[in-house]
Amino acid sequence: MSSQNVDSPPNPSQAPARPKSGTRAALEYTGIPPSWFEKRPKLPSRNWLIFISVTTSIVSYYAYDRKECRRIRSEYAARVEHLAKDPLGTADLPRKVTVYGAKWPGDEDHDKSLRFFRKYVKPILVAAAVDYEMVSGRRSGDLADRIANEIKTRRRVDAGVEPPSQSPVPLPNQLSLEQKRKRELEGGTVIVGRHTLKEFMAGLKRGWTESMDRVDREDMLAQELALDGRFDEPEETVVDLEGVDGEPLPTRSRLLPSNNAALFSPLQMPSPSLSKPTQSNLNLPAHLDTPPSTIPTLPTLLLVPFTNHIGFRQVPHMIWGFFNERHKVRAGSEAACSLVMGHARPFAAPNTTVAASEVQSDGRQGGDLDFDLPAESYYNGAFTPSETEKARKTYYDALPTKLATARALARGTRAPTKEEDSHPPPTEVELRAERLKKEMRWRGDEAGWEVVKPGQPVQWDERFTDALQAFDEPPTDNVG
Repeated sequence: MSSQNVDSPPNPSQAPARPKSGTRAALEYTGIPPSWFEKRPKLPSRNWLIFISVTTSIVSYYAYDRKECRRIRSEYAARVEHLAKDPLGTADLPRKVTVYGAKWPGDEDHDKSLRFFRKYVKPILVAAAVDYEMVSGRRSGDLADRIANEIKTRRRVDAGVEPPSQSPVPLPNQLSLEQKRKRELEGGTVIVGRHTLKEFMAGLKRGWTESMDRVDREDMLAQELALDGRFDEPEETVVDLEGVDGEPLPTRSRLLPSNNAALFSPLQMPSPSLSKPTQSNLNLPAHLDTPPSTIPTLPTLLLVPFTNHIGFRQVPHMIWGFFNERHKVRAGSEAACSLVMGHARPFAAPNTTVAASEVQSDGRQGGDLDFDLPAESYYNGAFTPSETEKARKTYYDALPTKLATARALARGTRAPTKEEDSHPPPTEVELRAERLKKEMRWRGDEAGWEVVKPGQPVQWDERFTDALQAFDEPPTDNVG
């Protein structure tokens, strides 16, 4: 028998092939490689396990946080939404609150405070059908100036010196002055952040303490700048040169001095409102301009804590806040709920026994004036007066060159260059206007920083004790 006819012994290492199922056979005919069906599941590598674990944890925590935000917001909204279903009369208006949000020191975005209100407090007010008006300051100190001017206007109206503002077109449902003030008391005032509280209290004290006379700060500063000699021209020796007809030649020394040019500058021209003194511009009698001994009841305050993290050093706080939005939602919802429910208490006055040195050292005054005090540590160093002094020095070092160029082109002593023809340099009048604008901003920033800087106590007057109240959390069970 030949070797070709001898059957080879079976190889025990080769297991018999399992019969293919109908599903696998059908899938193989679709073009799926057969090797894919032979693979068996196994654990990923160590690096993949680390990546999957970290990514899943972060995404799960983020999803949990946003789910809690929706739950907390919906539960607080459900507590107040029944108030929105109360019917109003045809001439009735909904409750309205005023929201103040000042610029956070060191942040160029002045709207951060009101953005916090719109995101965390506004949804509850909307659920309760409470109207609101937002007031912000573009720079530090603007809010204090606005509040002080509004209070002075109110004092002038109460004293009969100035008529109350009215709509030029009479409306059938127009509210009287008493009705407007009653509506303000029923609404309330929302203060977002400690920096806003400082500006608000500073404006209150100035408005109820300073004179009622209107002061045009821009006009006063323009007069001050016109006398500091920055735009004066150096005096030159007068040379008595006679013309052919015995008339003096119009040399530069015989031209009108530059310091008299301020008389014809738009910044120094008397405005029509100042040329005819009115009753509001005259000095008021002493018995009318005396600050009142008592202050009428003011709208109840709602203090909303707010901290704005800016800068590289506060990146960890930003990351923590991104994954813990539910804490902000709860704080904003609780504050809005206390305002809607209208549960008020007397404003806690500061501790009068605290020495002035202690107030300056740690900033504590006692009572509600210590509201959100730790937030001051996050804008310590956000603004320093040295920055303003550096910008002022840089500007005034370059001012003589700009002024000489403007005067030379205006008098025709030299021809403009090609670059000056394409981009004309500012004239002397424009330089004066630019200087006034910069000084207004620099001095405003310095005054605003003196109000909100860390360690600076909140302005207080003993007359505020009986005039201020604060919203407090109603005595109900905590949600969530």
